[in-house]
Amino acid sequence: MTENTQESQYNTPIEDDLQQNGAAGSLDDRISELESQLAEAQAAVLYVKADGENIRRRAMDDIEKARKFALEKFSNELLAVKDSLDAALLIEATDVQSYKDGVQITANQLTSVFDKFNIAEINPLGEKFDPNKHQAISMLENSGEPNTVTSVLQKGYTLNDRVLRPALVMVAK
Repeated sequence: MTENTQESQYNTPIEDDLQQNGAAGSLDDRISELESQLAEAQAAVLYVKADGENIRRRAMDDIEKARKFALEKFSNELLAVKDSLDAALLIEATDVQSYKDGVQITANQLTSVFDKFNIAEINPLGEKFDPNKHQAISMLENSGEPNTVTSVLQKGYTLNDRVLRPALVMVAK
């Protein structure tokens, strides 16, 4: 074997390519080209990393704002009910019926808000006792079918079928 053949056995594929093309000085050119490609790749990685960090930060800000202002629509709807109650307190008429009418209008407004936000009333009078929706305060002897709600002391409420507050009830023994 000649000396030239032995050298090619130990050369890298890039060196073999350069020797075959007769470009001895272009090895430095190739290194410079690869270094610039590496720099571009590193810059691209940094850009993607920074972009990902910005997306994560924006998402965290959005989550924080959602937590802060989740009740904004509900609160705005309740303001009308509060205004009605305040107006009722300013009335100086001695007519009880006008107060009753005003309270009825306010109760209707509140019911409308509850309907809009899927808040439902639990009024289990005469139903079977359900510990998931009712809280028994006491049990009454001989007051009806056993394990049935005989009286509701305080209505319960659900939000989208999830219990907000259980109904306080008395149950037959």
